[in-house]
Amino acid sequence: MAEGSGTATDPWVLKTAPGSSTYTMYADPDSDPPALVCQVGSTTLRYHLSAVGDLHRWLSEQGRWIDLGAADEKKDPAPGTVEAWGRSPDNPKGGWYGLRRGYRGRFGMYLPPLLEAQGLAELTHQPRNNQIRAI
Repeated sequence: MAEGSGTATDPWVLKTAPGSSTYTMYADPDSDPPALVCQVGSTTLRYHLSAVGDLHRWLSEQGRWIDLGAADEKKDPAPGTVEAWGRSPDNPKGGWYGLRRGYRGRFGMYLPPLLEAQGLAELTHQPRNNQIRAI
């Protein structure tokens, strides 16, 4: 379970799947559109708040381990990964879950640890090539 309650004043404190970086996230349901705000050092990333439920549903449908495939916005993600799904025209958003142009990538890096912290999924925690599956 992550520290914090997921608010702006008490964000979740999370670690990337390899455990190499700590970052915070919180839900901002009053923003337009409602968002998950991810703070990584001095960089702020924003994702649609619906990403948590949508990603959990998709992982449940897959019924197996899925590669995270984290990639920056300007890089093409590996097909079939969480990152590829997070920007696919076939997901419920019809494209990017990331909200801040230039910082829409890394969905596969920062969303899975939140799902794990919320008890919705389990992650592998290897130095590289981590995977996730729904619980």
